Amino acid sequence: MKQIFRFVVDEDFHRRRLDEFIYAKFPLISRIYLRRRIRDGKCEVNGEVVNRGYILSKNDFVEIEIEVDEENDFQPEPMDLDILFEDEDLLVINKPAGMIVHPTKQIRSGTLLNGLAYYFASRGSRLLRAGLVHRLDKETSGLMVIAKNPEALRTLAGDFQKKRVEKRYFALVDGLLSEKEGKIDAPIGKLGENHFWGVRKDGKPSVTNFWVVKRLYDATLLELEPVTGRTNQLRVHLSYIGHPIIGDEKYGGRKFHRLCLHSCKVAFPHPRTRQVMVFQTDVPEDFYTELLFSQTAERC
Repeated sequence: MKQIFRFVVDEDFHRRRLDEFIYAKFPLISRIYLRRRIRDGKCEVNGEVVNRGYILSKNDFVEIEIEVDEENDFQPEPMDLDILFEDEDLLVINKPAGMIVHPTKQIRSGTLLNGLAYYFASRGSRLLRAGLVHRLDKETSGLMVIAKNPEALRTLAGDFQKKRVEKRYFALVDGLLSEKEGKIDAPIGKLGENHFWGVRKDGKPSVTNFWVVKRLYDATLLELEPVTGRTNQLRVHLSYIGHPIIGDEKYGGRKFHRLCLHSCKVAFPHPRTRQVMVFQTDVPEDFYTELLFSQTAERC
């Protein structure tokens, strides 16, 4: 059965080739077959047929027609989804920490898309694999917007690209910040070939705003606004100023049972009505432990 898959290009594939992007999205399908689909005009970028060497930009809209069979497709799985809102065009969910969003070659089950596929199938419809307008890292919890049809996906992708979407995060970080609010303006680039990102002079401009929510004995709860959207931006910026996120051992944070980073707010125009939709969540309960909250230094 042939099916059209739709994707929004994220930061990881900005300025990379179209065929690399498609290979990554379909790791179990023959690359020869995928190249043929592109060559035969079955793949479009922003509504136009292009060649496999086309260089993508962040938020490009990619569509490809693929012959799907049970061996290559991911399987629906029942799971408890924390759905905060749903209408005919979109879903807003609260993703738990530790859940990967997309299936990979190594991980084929337990992902958010496995759960969404089951949710839609149980209601007599099919999930658009590319209904994910944006994504969160595996260890980050919080709000995600899911488009339910191609028109909503195109509109929401355009809103993200044109910065019409407001996103905020909670982060629990090591140490006490003296300022009540501030801005981290430091360029980010890749360090080496191991997908490790850091601040470097020739990196891409990157800006994060922050506000102190609560000071604890040896930690600070922050609200963050990523003005730009670089890979691992919040983790890199907080490590750079000497206050890494608790649980983020990769960037210098103390060992903890989870990464203390949570997408707490998303606001955007509804793709059909254009009415501004605002969704917010509280600080996750598993941020709060006896270890971190035994002593409160200050409440802001």
